[in-house]
Amino acid sequence: MSAPADHDAPADAGHSHGDTHGHGSRRGYLIGFVLSAILTAIPFWLVMTGVLQNRQATVLVVVALAIVQILVHTVAFLHVNTKAENGWTLMAMVFTAVLVAITICGSLWIMYHINSNMMPMDAGAM
Repeated sequence: MSAPADHDAPADAGHSHGDTHGHGSRRGYLIGFVLSAILTAIPFWLVMTGVLQNRQATVLVVVALAIVQILVHTVAFLHVNTKAENGWTLMAMVFTAVLVAITICGSLWIMYHINSNMMPMDAGAM
């Protein structure tokens, strides 16, 4: 036999992860969606129209907009800020970002030096 349901319990009584703050509002999600759509459309427009004549400038703008979009997603949809979980989610995100940056930079550094230290191949030797 099961115990009778407690009808006086709050609707979110099943939340057991210690959150006392809201997870977001419709307005916050809409703002995040609009910003994400704009930050997706701008790089497509830049690449497809060739507005920036310099290829490096286009790549830099697209990468910068990608980083901004990551930040928008993190704040608007993942709700990572200084208030969530007393700042621990932000600290975990910063730690993860540092590890990813070290991994990417280290990989690029290794690939550059492997490429520059390769023995030149003679085209006629094959």
